[in-house]
Amino acid sequence: MDALLEYPVTLVLIATNVIASVLAFNNPAFFDRYCFWIAPIRQGEEWHRFVTSAFLHVNGLHLLINMYVLYMFGQILERHVGSGGFLILYAASMLGGNIWEYADKRNQPGYRAVGASGATSGVISGFCLFFPFAMLYLFFAIPMWAIVFGAGFIVASFILSQRDQTMVAHGAHLGGALTGLVIAMLLRPDAWRQLIEQVANRIG
Repeated sequence: MDALLEYPVTLVLIATNVIASVLAFNNPAFFDRYCFWIAPIRQGEEWHRFVTSAFLHVNGLHLLINMYVLYMFGQILERHVGSGGFLILYAASMLGGNIWEYADKRNQPGYRAVGASGATSGVISGFCLFFPFAMLYLFFAIPMWAIVFGAGFIVASFILSQRDQTMVAHGAHLGGALTGLVIAMLLRPDAWRQLIEQVANRIG
């Protein structure tokens, strides 16, 4: 009950993702109707797919990874910027990731994608902005500051998004991360100044 009061948006988003994804796991028609699919978006103007696809996942592992990230970073970020601010950041990152992916893949009518990773990428970049020297662990083993992780994530997503054939929507990661960074700075206009001050203090 305390968690629901402290970070309700994070928990509601997790529940929505889980329910929608489980429904889609055993219902191909449901999956096809709501996934991010270039052909029906361009030909049928099915713009709802920019939103609905972000609540579907390919399998249980895909869902688990995204929900773990959302839970770990979302609860901290929601307490930091408030529930309303967090919802704005999450929704904007979700749309920013899918818009970026659409712009990148618009000439591939058969291209499909699902997942909350565009939105969670924005959550991660927002966290890295506000808590640049928090210790994160790449692959649960390699320690690094959040600011290093965030910068590396954006650079790697850009490089990997240039590949023609990939099973991962790196463009959505990139678009989501950049959108989340911008929204985080809009929510907390002093964040950039505080980041510079923290870096300056850290390097002496």
